Amino acid sequence: MARRLRRALILLPAFALAVTTASCAEEINTGGDTQAGDEISLINEGKLTTCTHLPYEPFQYTENGETVGFDVDLVDLVAEDLGVEQEIFDTSFEGIESGAAFESGQCDVAAAAMTITETREKVMDFSDGYFDANQALLVKKDSGITGLSDLDGKVLGVQLGTTGEEYAEEHKDEHGYTLKQYEDLGLLQTAVKTNQVAAGINDNSVFYDYANANDDVEITTEFETGEEYGIAVRTGNGALLSKINEVLAAAKNDGRYDEIYEKWFGTKPESK
Repeated sequence: MARRLRRALILLPAFALAVTTASCAEEINTGGDTQAGDEISLINEGKLTTCTHLPYEPFQYTENGETVGFDVDLVDLVAEDLGVEQEIFDTSFEGIESGAAFESGQCDVAAAAMTITETREKVMDFSDGYFDANQALLVKKDSGITGLSDLDGKVLGVQLGTTGEEYAEEHKDEHGYTLKQYEDLGLLQTAVKTNQVAAGINDNSVFYDYANANDDVEITTEFETGEEYGIAVRTGNGALLSKINEVLAAAKNDGRYDEIYEKWFGTKPESK
């Protein structure tokens, strides 16, 4: 990148942000061909406000007082193209995936390693997919648990509002386990590590990252769910959505996407 963009983690209530939406919207002429006219309206002047839910390492998490991660770097590319700075708003994942964060004017975009689903597409619009994911099972090392069938009578931890929770709920009766919900990924991973639950289910990439850093846990199986992450915008915000897709496509073509991917995952993405 030509310059480093500053990111601030903001913890303002939704009401204050909604007021900001009404009073400080900025019109940006992108000069490009967009789906809903050439004007991109941002809720805060000079800022591209991103809703996310921390922590979800390595996609977004706090390090030395700064929010960093794969998703953060990708959205920085969009902000740089618009000539603004990314500002990050940490809110509940349930509020993001339900569309409430857009309805209350909390953010311009949502980037939270969020899978594109038909249900979510009813309340928000998604960019082209930018990351492939499956579900995985995290357990204590040498637990003897190799799959859902080993959880009969046991407790499986899930993160609230995620596709992992949906998958676990769909197979609960078949395998005889009960579910325990956790508000965020960090709490779920800690629950597995400290034997609060027999296993946890979530996206494979974040669990591999955690297992690599904690030798007392391991991933024993993956579930081929064929998910794709997308960056979301408010329903009907075609101008901003078009800009995001334009930037993502350019980054994949010129190598910037591969560089960011390798930075956070230690390898370049597989070619499709």
